[in-house]
Amino acid sequence: MYDIIIIGAGPAGLTAAIYALRAGKSCLVIEKGAFGGQISLSPKLENYPGFTEISGAEFSDRLVEQAMALGAEFELDEVTAIEDKGEVKTVTTLSDSFEAKAVIVAAGAKHRRLGIEREEELTGMGVSYCAVCDGAFFKGLTVAVVGGGSSALQDAVLLSDICEKVYLIYRSTIRGEKKLVEALEKRANVEFVSGGVVTALKGGDELTGISVRTEGEEREIPLQGLFVAVGYAPDNEPFKQVLELDKWGYAASGEDCLSPTAGVFAAGDCRAKRIRQVTTAVGDGAVAALAACEYIDSL
Repeated sequence: MYDIIIIGAGPAGLTAAIYALRAGKSCLVIEKGAFGGQISLSPKLENYPGFTEISGAEFSDRLVEQAMALGAEFELDEVTAIEDKGEVKTVTTLSDSFEAKAVIVAAGAKHRRLGIEREEELTGMGVSYCAVCDGAFFKGLTVAVVGGGSSALQDAVLLSDICEKVYLIYRSTIRGEKKLVEALEKRANVEFVSGGVVTALKGGDELTGISVRTEGEEREIPLQGLFVAVGYAPDNEPFKQVLELDKWGYAASGEDCLSPTAGVFAAGDCRAKRIRQVTTAVGDGAVAALAACEYIDSL
């Protein structure tokens, strides 16, 4: 029996663990992917207070080490359900089950797909969702990045350092940081494709090009790599029995991180919010942990 089980080991979940442990609560963190969450894949973090520049991997490592030093336990497994039994919550994974007095869902979100034909088939064969992971395979080649947010801009900056040509394709406006846009505008091997929508993937066993619709016209772009950075989708389906989900699948919890189920809390990118940044994730983690501690102390 743990005091708190935290689902997800990203910035929100790890911050929650740190706050809970410092409050004297026992804590189990369950993560199905990489400890540190999506930020661990970011080549550079420049907008987190206290760090002029730090890699996402180092930032994540520091969070994990801090939680471990305080006594957090970790399980690498996938949670399939949460059952509310009043003062006890049962968390079921693919290989085991655990009990706790409170649960914090900080499951984050996964990469959104373009939703076009052959996308799944060509994933890993030219289509990628992680420039940090796969960018080196495309050194000296032509690639495109789809998306107008900061993640897409960061990917384009990274790829422009190693690729012959980088197309940045976005629907209407660029929503990412101005500093990143300015950096890309200075690079001769980067071409902006405004109002572009990828409509088809070309090639046999491997990607050889894409079709892009711009202002009603189709444009064929020969390339070897397509990096998709069009946002994330919440990973909340296993928790819908204890969380209220909005129409997009995000936990409909406010800034207090509360859910309709007493003793269950939602934090980080899986929660409905307007701004999704590392700073807002760690803020959620602190709020959810303190709320969980208060709930446990009231039992």
